[in-house]
Amino acid sequence: MVDGADIDKRQMRGAFNRAATHYDEVARLQREVAAQLLERLDIIRVEPRAILDIGCGTGYLSAAVARRYRGARVLGVDIAEAMAQRANATTKGFAPRAQTALRLRGPRHFVCSDAEALPLMPASVDMAVSNLTLQWCDARRVFAEVLRVLKPGGLFMFSTLGPDTLKELRGAWQAVDGDVHVHQFVDMHDIGDWMLADGFSDPVLDIERLRLGYADVTALLRELKQLGAHNVATSRRRALTGRERFERFRAAYPSDGPDGGISATYEVVFGHAWAPVATRLAQSSGMSAVPLSEVKRPHG
Repeated sequence: MVDGADIDKRQMRGAFNRAATHYDEVARLQREVAAQLLERLDIIRVEPRAILDIGCGTGYLSAAVARRYRGARVLGVDIAEAMAQRANATTKGFAPRAQTALRLRGPRHFVCSDAEALPLMPASVDMAVSNLTLQWCDARRVFAEVLRVLKPGGLFMFSTLGPDTLKELRGAWQAVDGDVHVHQFVDMHDIGDWMLADGFSDPVLDIERLRLGYADVTALLRELKQLGAHNVATSRRRALTGRERFERFRAAYPSDGPDGGISATYEVVFGHAWAPVATRLAQSSGMSAVPLSEVKRPHG
């Protein structure tokens, strides 16, 4: 998670729209983290009937939770319309605008929506999940929305990125200039404090550090771009990098990967918490919102 005010949402949405076509080819970190997120569900006894996947991307986690909880209805939301369209490829259930009446049938369906303004009625889902999405959002706004749409006692389970993520990349750029090249991510302890302050019950957080190998710096940057995960901070440098500066950056990146390549660190924060059993649910404003149970496909 970063400061939401420093995210250029238009640029972010465009980056993920462009990445949708080839996203699954390079989403190895996202799949590994999703697998670990699902493992953490093994120790939690829940029987959700309505599940929300926030930042669903191409639908990988949505499909996994649908298989785990047979009979549950799963709604995936993503700010990038092209991502939701890709997720729809196997479910035929895409609604292009979250503000329209959602009338779809089937166990899974996907809509284009901002995680900070979910298109659902209060207390309409039993469980919300989110895999490596919160780092692109204003966390406090997402937390408020999750609490609003969760039923009392509902579960929120998520992963996001911590401050050591891409520390090698950040360090190499710092050897060149003082500009913002890599997002600053929020510490796990701050996330936990926010969740308590915002009204979640019994938050539990832990960290896993993963290292991925790359042939060289160019391969790392190419993969980040294919994922749509490049720098979209409003404070980012807008001018072209230039060959001389890029070569200095390349030389500063540590060559400690397998077979003479490089590696990158990802600090993954896992967390889960519960909506309090007794809670005041804020009413949605400024959008059309419907219960998940009423999402059906129109005739004709």
